[in-house]
Amino acid sequence: MKRLYIILLLISFASFSQEIALVKYSGGGDWYANPTALPNLIRFCNSNIKTAISPKPATVEPSSPDLFSYPFIHMTGHGNVVFNESDVMNLQKYLKAGGFLHIDDNYGMDEYIRKELKKVFPNKELVEIPATHAIFQKPYLFANGLPKIHEHEGKRPQAFGIFVDNKLVLLYTFECDLGDGWEDPEVHNDPVAVREKALKMGANIINYIFNN
Repeated sequence: MKRLYIILLLISFASFSQEIALVKYSGGGDWYANPTALPNLIRFCNSNIKTAISPKPATVEPSSPDLFSYPFIHMTGHGNVVFNESDVMNLQKYLKAGGFLHIDDNYGMDEYIRKELKKVFPNKELVEIPATHAIFQKPYLFANGLPKIHEHEGKRPQAFGIFVDNKLVLLYTFECDLGDGWEDPEVHNDPVAVREKALKMGANIINYIFNN
């Protein structure tokens, strides 16, 4: 029965493989931060790595059955995150069935999201992803791993992950602010080179999800 359930979920992913979604979570954190980020990332990927993603990202709640329509979901914000029991169960099923969650700390999210992820995977730890991992190799090479987009406390950027059966199913980018680099140029006034670096790293994430 469990095998059949997973097969049906994978068929669902295949059917909707050209749409991605932003996670609308509870707790009071600004899940809606960086509103231009995902549309710009989608535009970059469709133009440069030949994806055919719907230009407008969807919005989905963690407990919604619609979660299984998207191979990639993205979370960001600056503050509190709370997953209730339904969120936890649905996220567990989604990630174990082949879905992928990218969490981008927009500065201030870290202490909350780490606690909530322990609900989803109580027996797993976030592990730092080495620069040799495939997600940093193509289509754009990041020889030193996750790039630094915005400075906050002078800390180095870190990419953490959770693996299921040796497959990366959750990516947590910390002290990096990838999403800020994806936003419209006038939002943060980032140099072109910085925005390009952020978008290329985002394209690597999308490429990894669609090809693994």
